[in-house]
Amino acid sequence: MLGAMLLLCGSTAEANIYAYTDSSGVVHLTNVPAGNDKYRMVMRTPKMAVAVARADFNRVARAHYQALIRAAASRYGVSPALINAVISAESGYNAGAVSPKGAIGLMQLIPATADRFGVANAFSPADNINGGTAYLAHLLQVFSGDLKLAVAAYNAGSKAVIQAGYHIPPFAETQAYVPRVLAYYQQYLNGSGNVVGANPQSMANAAPQWIQVFSNP
Repeated sequence: MLGAMLLLCGSTAEANIYAYTDSSGVVHLTNVPAGNDKYRMVMRTPKMAVAVARADFNRVARAHYQALIRAAASRYGVSPALINAVISAESGYNAGAVSPKGAIGLMQLIPATADRFGVANAFSPADNINGGTAYLAHLLQVFSGDLKLAVAAYNAGSKAVIQAGYHIPPFAETQAYVPRVLAYYQQYLNGSGNVVGANPQSMANAAPQWIQVFSNP
């Protein structure tokens, strides 16, 4: 059922997206594999359009990934509420999400971060959640448990937070990102944003957008 809902996340004009990771760890994405058998299909997405996670997909996907989230939370000592908050803000529970900057999957890992935390396949929900949670645990340690700074660093990088004098960096994206994640976090902690979907429509409306632009390999 979850796979079927992935097909409903965009408009009616859809195209297959293919990916493979080369020997250097670089992830290659295309909508035209041109007979290259290294590519495998990872998702369907609108051509040159914005895909927004729908409420029905968001609700079902959120419930679907809770076992993986709880396992990662236990492994790395990170609150499941925080993991859910980051996923809500980053991808709206779309495991096939790809940002214009090349961040991939549920927790929107860039290739360098995925490699750093041993993520073999960033499109794999289990691998992505494990890598993203390991990164969150690392950031919480770096910033002595300061949740605001750890979340800011997840978005802008540790160096940006340090260079800002251990404050949220003065980037519009990060300034908006931190309160958004913390709002989700409070919802999950309080149960008002429970994992089976309290007010799923508002969650979907707040879900991020991805502009999918691909070229020939």
